[in-house]
Amino acid sequence: MLQKKHGVTTTLPYFIPFPPIPFVLNFGTLGAVIRIKSLVPNRKALFDIGVAGPIAGFIATLIVLIYGFENLPDIEYLYQIHPEYRFLPKLPEGDLTFGDTLLFFLLKKLFSILNPDAFIPPMNEIYHYPYLCAGWFGLLVTAMNLIPVGQLDGGHIIFAMFGDKHKFIARGFFFSLIFLGVFGIFEQNLGWPGWLVWAFVLYFIVKIEHPPIGTFGLLDKKRMVIGWLAIAIFILSISPSPIKIK
Repeated sequence: MLQKKHGVTTTLPYFIPFPPIPFVLNFGTLGAVIRIKSLVPNRKALFDIGVAGPIAGFIATLIVLIYGFENLPDIEYLYQIHPEYRFLPKLPEGDLTFGDTLLFFLLKKLFSILNPDAFIPPMNEIYHYPYLCAGWFGLLVTAMNLIPVGQLDGGHIIFAMFGDKHKFIARGFFFSLIFLGVFGIFEQNLGWPGWLVWAFVLYFIVKIEHPPIGTFGLLDKKRMVIGWLAIAIFILSISPSPIKIK
């Protein structure tokens, strides 16, 4: 809608499949990418196009997470799924563990303080709790989309905010993904092999550097504040090691 408002032509969403890969959780898709085909008239238009989706998605994800934490069942729910857990001194570590993000960690702490008697499942059992699992994946997709590279929404935002400095930011993040992906092959606490897949997609489909736009005007203070809010959302949503598989 915003691209139509600003008179910008875009492609239809490119669906990005995510096939089964060893040591990488297969959740079917990495989402979709929309590429800009026409010249964007100015930085304000580019910023508006880039920032709307991630903020809307983050708000929806936050609502799902809050609802999930507020309506957590007691530990009996988990015992029904794993009856053997009743006889163990503590819950075992699973073969699949979701990595904490800063926001997920803070929400766990907040709800444990507000409701000390509540059972908050460990990260290796999150997939049994639909709202928490959906919210966790929402954070992952939001973070991946906000990576400041190419024509990702994060790329649009950073280019609109910082102009040509985007090149250095984009290259830095691209090589960081490769670094985390390689480290994740050998030590999953330090990275995730899936970042290599995402780096491949960025390099060959999204591209690393943002294409030029039209009239270059500066963003107003309101948009700069919203831009920094989007950067904060990225920090809250990202996990260097989002998925660990034994």
